[in-house]
Amino acid sequence: MTEADQKMPFRKPDEEGGRPTDVTETLVARGTAGAVAVAWDADQAVTNLYSANYRSLVRLAAMLVRDAGTAEEVVQDAFVAMHGGWRRLRDPDKALSYLRQSVVNRSRSVLRHPAPSSRSTPPRGSRTCRARRPGPSGNWNARR
Repeated sequence: MTEADQKMPFRKPDEEGGRPTDVTETLVARGTAGAVAVAWDADQAVTNLYSANYRSLVRLAAMLVRDAGTAEEVVQDAFVAMHGGWRRLRDPDKALSYLRQSVVNRSRSVLRHPAPSSRSTPPRGSRTCRARRPGPSGNWNARR
């Protein structure tokens, strides 16, 4: 091992933007680089994944939840969760597969547990939402 390797146990990606394969393995094996190198690796990797795959993941989520705003929220939540758990990701090369599965699971969760505002507001024109008016005789309790 050279003197430069001992001072800097990780290396930055090459100019083409590819992810080095020895960054995570070096950090886990030696444990000397600290959180700064891991944060750099996670930031760089998530930024690259985001710029390359955001649109396709939003399309996937929109196909499942049928709402563009909710789809964007689902995808961004998946990216935030992946960035926060980057250290626990066993194989960084499978990060895109992890993101896709996370988007599908979160979309299904949104469908199972709709937002409280949509649950409490009945659809327009529904008979349960009719305003109370006095009956023909002026009595508020009279039914039509």
